[in-house]
Amino acid sequence: MNRVSDQMRISPVGKAGKDLCGMTGSARGPAAGDKTWTVLELLKWTTDYFSRSGIDSARLDAELLLAHALETERLRLYIDYEKPVLPEERDRYRALVQRRARERVPVSQLLGVREFWSLTFEVTRDVLTPRPETETLVEFALSKAVAVAQDSDSVSPFRILDVGTGSGAIALSLASELPLAQITATDLSKPALQIAAANADRLHTRERLRLLEGDLFQPVASERFDLIVSNPPYVARADIGSCPPELSHEPEMALFAGQDGLEVIRRLVAEAGDHLSPGGWLGIELSPEQTERVEEELVQAGFVDVERRFDLASRPRVVGARWPMK
Repeated sequence: MNRVSDQMRISPVGKAGKDLCGMTGSARGPAAGDKTWTVLELLKWTTDYFSRSGIDSARLDAELLLAHALETERLRLYIDYEKPVLPEERDRYRALVQRRARERVPVSQLLGVREFWSLTFEVTRDVLTPRPETETLVEFALSKAVAVAQDSDSVSPFRILDVGTGSGAIALSLASELPLAQITATDLSKPALQIAAANADRLHTRERLRLLEGDLFQPVASERFDLIVSNPPYVARADIGSCPPELSHEPEMALFAGQDGLEVIRRLVAEAGDHLSPGGWLGIELSPEQTERVEEELVQAGFVDVERRFDLASRPRVVGARWPMK
C-alpha cells in the first residue's frame, strides 16, 4: 500500500475531455466519427487530457490503456507510432480513458492486472493494487530468509507467514524466489483469498501456498514461523479527505486502520511474538510518518534488532525486528 499521503487533486473535466469521452465529437478530440488518429496522436492528446485532470502518471497511464485497447505490448506503441487506430479500437480506448479520468478508476483495475516483482497479478476491487513500494518488504523478507537459513542448522523447511495477503503479491513473490519455503497466507476477506488463489494458479505455485481465512493470526493460532511479513492497512481515517480519489475503488478494510492508522499494526506487533520461532523476523510495511512509533511498539513488545528499510524515494517504508533467541 502506498502513495496514500498524496494530496487529492481533481480538475474539472474540460471541453477536451468531453470531446474524447463523450459521443459528440470534435476536431480536438478523437471521438467517434472524427478523422483518423495515429498511435502517437492519441498518446499526446490523452497525456495532456490526463495531466489537466490531475493524474500524475499521465503518459504512463495513456500508454498502458492504449496498449490494452490495441491488444498489443506497450513497446509496440513506439514501433508503430504512425499506425492509424481503427474506429473500434478507438472506441475501446475512449471508454477506458473516460473511466480513468472521470471516475478515477485505477489503471490496474481497468486492465485487470498489475505487474509486481516482475510477475503479473490479477487485480479487482476486492484487493489492494500492489504498489512498487511494497517490493521493499519483499526485499527485506528475502534478506532475512537468507540470513536465518545461514545461521540455522535445522533441516526443517523455512516457514513464512504473510498476514493480510490480499492479491497474494508478497507471498507469491517470495514463493518465486524461495522454492523450498513453506508459505502460509491469511486474509479476512474471502474474495481476496479467491484472487490470491487465482494468482497462485497463474504463477504455478498453488501447491506451495496455503491460504487461510481469518483475522490476522487467528487461522494459525498454535503455529510458529521463521518469518512473518505484512502490508496491513495503515491509513488514518482522519486523513481520508486528503487521499487520492483512486482509493475509493479499493477495499476500505485493506486501507484504513483507526484514527491514527496504527490500529492493526499495534495488534500485529503485540501478537507476532506468539507466532515466531526464536530468532525469527517480523517485517511490516507502513507510512513513513509512523516509523518511530512502530519502532517503539516493537521494543516494548520484546523485539530486538529493530531496523528500517527505505523505498526507492528514500523514505522509510518497512520496519523489521527479530524475536529473541531465548
